[in-house]
Amino acid sequence: MISINFEYYRPQSAQEAAQLFRDLDLKGKNPAFFSGGTEQITHGRFNAVIDIQEVPECRMLQSEQGYLALGSALTLTEITESRGFPLLSKAVREIADHTSRNKITLGGNICGQIFYREAVLPFLLTDSKVVTLGANGKHIYSIHDVFDKQLQLKKGEMLILLLTEERYLLQPFANIKVRQRWDTGYPLVTISALEIDGHMRVAFSGVCPFPFRSQEVEEVLNDAERPVEERIEEAVHRMPGPILHDSQGSIEYRQFVIKNTLFDILSILKR
Repeated sequence: MISINFEYYRPQSAQEAAQLFRDLDLKGKNPAFFSGGTEQITHGRFNAVIDIQEVPECRMLQSEQGYLALGSALTLTEITESRGFPLLSKAVREIADHTSRNKITLGGNICGQIFYREAVLPFLLTDSKVVTLGANGKHIYSIHDVFDKQLQLKKGEMLILLLTEERYLLQPFANIKVRQRWDTGYPLVTISALEIDGHMRVAFSGVCPFPFRSQEVEEVLNDAERPVEERIEEAVHRMPGPILHDSQGSIEYRQFVIKNTLFDILSILKR
């Protein structure tokens, strides 16, 4: 149930948002950053909401110094329509339905509690950078340093934007999402792949209780001296956690879907 007494703030800059969080936290208000995430509102675990949807730094969508900068408050629809990062556009275009994508933001998906979080996969594949602002100022991290099953931000640290090198944006890619009910419902498995300098990178969602990219899995899948079926079989056994078993699909069914989806991915990228 949503508290009827929570306070609502709409700062006009990232600095103002960060300061608001500090002040409210000192007052014991249990503040939370908000950028359109219906999930956070549903859980209602806060006394004060800091809405960053209109913060200019979080609305950035531009190229600068060899990087594409995407603000955390951009909606999935805006990212899809921008077409500057085709793999990301393909990945987020298949999240939820069109009405929901008009509200769900990039940061909301990546920082959410639902374990799918498919929007993070293209950033893992492209070694993107994460820009944050908190009590200790602005920081730029490699996504691999701060994303371990989920985005590991310090208390009061706000995701501002993500930076992706432009050299990655137009590389050959594949993104396949499989649902139990085809075009509707929650996803069963999503696999994203990107080819860089003859090497295929692969990231997964819906396989384990967290999205991930595994170098061990990539090593197996890129071993062209082995038959495709053998590579895929071993890749499934090298997943970094237990394969999910839930209402969407059993372990056995997910393994079947993973194998078939990897076969399609390898075929698309001619591996």
